[in-house]
Amino acid sequence: MTKAESLNYFKHETACVDEGAVIGEGSKIWHFSHVLKNTRIGKHCILGQNVAVGPDVVIGDKCKIQNNVSVYKGVTLEEEVFCGPSCVFTNVYNPRSFIERKDEFRPTLVRRGATIGANATIVCGVTIGRYALIGAGAVVKNDVPDYGIVAGVPAKLKGWACRCGVTLPKPEKNILVCPACKAEYKLAQDVLVSV
Repeated sequence: MTKAESLNYFKHETACVDEGAVIGEGSKIWHFSHVLKNTRIGKHCILGQNVAVGPDVVIGDKCKIQNNVSVYKGVTLEEEVFCGPSCVFTNVYNPRSFIERKDEFRPTLVRRGATIGANATIVCGVTIGRYALIGAGAVVKNDVPDYGIVAGVPAKLKGWACRCGVTLPKPEKNILVCPACKAEYKLAQDVLVSV
């Protein structure tokens, strides 16, 4: 690492950043974390203790990845994604130790502003919608809609979340109003959109 690079982001002395990785300005990489080759970390991200990212992963600006999370090849996090402690991403649907399946990676996309709770498992090949909330311990096997709240094993849609993270009340005439920030949303055929 050059002196100029060291001024752009913080890397704990026990963390490892491979050659070819790009770390955005203002990001912080904490104890025992490893950013593998050809990975791009956005600006002002936080990677907690014992986080592994890559190779070939893209993480948007202002993401927070808590302790003990591995973000494998095939996973993309857009901006402002929160990954709770020990949440899990997979990239092969049917792994076997004795069969090489690196050509079968299924892509996973976590859209802007989504939150993944502690110990949740995201099975590869899904898209988690913008500002969705994944409950702690959930097992996500299907796509999650924008603003959707899912929980359970397997995860099922339980309700809707505001962009600010507050659970939205039941709709009145298909309109939901956030009790905290007063943002309004319209619900039509299990699709929630900001008004």
